[in-house]
Amino acid sequence: MVESMSDDQKFRREFEQAQTAAIQANLTEPRAIAAYYDIEAKLIVVKLRSGASFSFPPDIAQGLRGAEARDLAQVEITPMGDGLHWKSLDADFSVTGLLAGIFGTKRWMATLQQQWSQQAS
Repeated sequence: MVESMSDDQKFRREFEQAQTAAIQANLTEPRAIAAYYDIEAKLIVVKLRSGASFSFPPDIAQGLRGAEARDLAQVEITPMGDGLHWKSLDADFSVTGLLAGIFGTKRWMATLQQQWSQQAS
């Protein structure tokens, strides 16, 4: 007869799996070590643990478009370095998503794509 796992055992197993996945992600996925708003260039700049860096104009990011420089400058890096957060703007982005060119919801991105297509023609 097979004994089923208790809820506590199941939770512990799932928790251990989640911890292992988090460790693996921390080793393999890009992590931010610094982020700031460059007021002269009007860009959000993100420096990665790998030594690479990237930047983007805040107006293409959902929740950042039209924001004041003082609010954009209040960017915080999440504790694991996998995200950026603007408390005063209630905006959050994953580093992996930003690197993949994801600056908002599917609807937001579709609108951006449409704008970019119109500018190209």
